[in-house]
Amino acid sequence: MKRLKPMNAGSRVLKSEWEQDDKVVKTALLEENKLKVFNTTAVCNPSKHYMVDISDKVREIRKLVDAGKYFTINRARQYGKTTTISALERELADDYCILSLDFQGISEAGFKTEEAFVKAFSRAVVKKAKTAGMPSDPVERLNDFINRKEYEAVLDELFSVLTDWCEKSDKPVVMIIDEVDTATNNQVFLDFLAQLRLQYLEREKNDDYKTFQSVVLAGVTDIKHLKNKIGNGDAEKENSPWNIAADFNLDMSLSEAGIMEMLDEYEADHNTGMNTKEIAGIIRDYTSGYPFLVSRICQLIDEQLSKVRFRSLSEAWTGEGVEEAVKSLLTEKNTLFDSLMGKLHDNRSFDSQLKGLLLRGESIEYLPDNKAQEQLMMYGFIVNDNNTVAVANKIFEMRLYKYYVGESRFSEELRGNALDNKPAFIKGNQLEGVV
Repeated sequence: MKRLKPMNAGSRVLKSEWEQDDKVVKTALLEENKLKVFNTTAVCNPSKHYMVDISDKVREIRKLVDAGKYFTINRARQYGKTTTISALERELADDYCILSLDFQGISEAGFKTEEAFVKAFSRAVVKKAKTAGMPSDPVERLNDFINRKEYEAVLDELFSVLTDWCEKSDKPVVMIIDEVDTATNNQVFLDFLAQLRLQYLEREKNDDYKTFQSVVLAGVTDIKHLKNKIGNGDAEKENSPWNIAADFNLDMSLSEAGIMEMLDEYEADHNTGMNTKEIAGIIRDYTSGYPFLVSRICQLIDEQLSKVRFRSLSEAWTGEGVEEAVKSLLTEKNTLFDSLMGKLHDNRSFDSQLKGLLLRGESIEYLPDNKAQEQLMMYGFIVNDNNTVAVANKIFEMRLYKYYVGESRFSEELRGNALDNKPAFIKGNQLEGVV
């Protein structure tokens, strides 16, 4: 590692000009705000965080916006949706007015009735009016909706305001809504989608009709096949007007080359001597490019293992270091695993397919009309691997295998069957290399 120049007497760090320990060097640079960090919470910011360059993916998404498509970015939890949306907004900023909303900001009460939703939605839009380039007239009309005591506004009135804005705007208007899962169990959300559909169809029939250039919804739920309890009965039925949406088939996983470029940037700051190509390959093999898992492994190596398990960053950024990070990851409680296990406990119909894959070593055909498989894929548990169902990545496979084998309610026969058909990474009844 290069020697740092002596710092002034008033410096907060470095006890002597000869101190070469890379932990001290890192602390010095962090305190001077010269180093980025790995991030596993909220939005990744390229000016603050080490992250894989997703500009190519964002440009592909922009093509859908430029073509006037309405679509949904539906991916599993912590798969980089919000980070991608943030990057998309920056990509579009020069050419479009962007109304960017987050349905997490609307409480459950805001979806109870049409009138409550119009008020809540109007408040959300007014907060973003300035950054969206909305002029004062539509803002005043939205404020009227918010403040009405009688004859409360309904969706028709709300869309009248939004359409007027689109007609008069100097730039085409793009609406982006994150966390739409908040709303998917509400009839008013279906009515909202129906209004968007009507506007879209009118635009397609009449070139002079102005509405949103593009609408982008982001969440875990595949809204195109939304199921909801409609009417007085409890029967579920497909009733989503979002069938106008374009298919969104972009691979959002992080490539080995992209991970290597991120590690190259880290290496330029830290000079650990790591083989970035080798380490990127190992991380990609464990994670299949799942963004949270990639960042979390790097974060564990950088912030924890280099201080506790290894003597330096140089020793930590090795194949052994990655395996130690995977070991830590498999035993920790984090938001991603909490979400996965919550879905598993709420949907016991998933068990038969996951047990077949993990405990009995079955080869299960991918069936596009199988509802359990559809949901398992939507929540990130499985992927379609050449028309065969496979667990999404090795880390999920290990975590789920340990969970099922360890459940005390399973019979000894099932335990024995599981170990007889254990996955390839199980050696001697343990996870090879990580436990």
